Amino acid sequence: MRVRTDDEVYRVDAVWLGPPRATFPWRARYVAWGVGIVVFLLVTAVQRQVGFGFDFINTGWGFVITIALTRFICARISHERPLSSVLAMWVRELTAPRETTTGRGGAASAARIRVAPQRPRKRHKGAKRASASARSQHRRQQDRRQKEVRGVRTPA
Repeated sequence: MRVRTDDEVYRVDAVWLGPPRATFPWRARYVAWGVGIVVFLLVTAVQRQVGFGFDFINTGWGFVITIALTRFICARISHERPLSSVLAMWVRELTAPRETTTGRGGAASAARIRVAPQRPRKRHKGAKRASASARSQHRRQQDRRQKEVRGVRTPA
């Protein structure tokens, strides 16, 4: 026993075949007519921007390009995936954040390193002793602070 699905109901396209007794030789959905008109206007605008004139040959090629683009777009549109969802998906795909492929920074250079005009000189022995005695006094004061017990003060 075979169970038939209801796919035939959804396969019926909203198609205008033309007036009675004067139908078109092709079938096109309503959405295809709308997409085709918009695509034709865009194609002719691009042709004018590029520099093609408005003559018979260029308009004919505009129709050919329009038909090809409309068929390409409408092949991806169905009752399950309407034009609005395809456009929303396309916009989200174009505006999605991308992974950065280029590294930050650049080649290392010594351009920002500061160089003193004179070489550093050694300290005199007297200056070394004075700074050493100052350091030892500071250490003694730190030792006193560390040895203090909380709550009990030692004489300074």
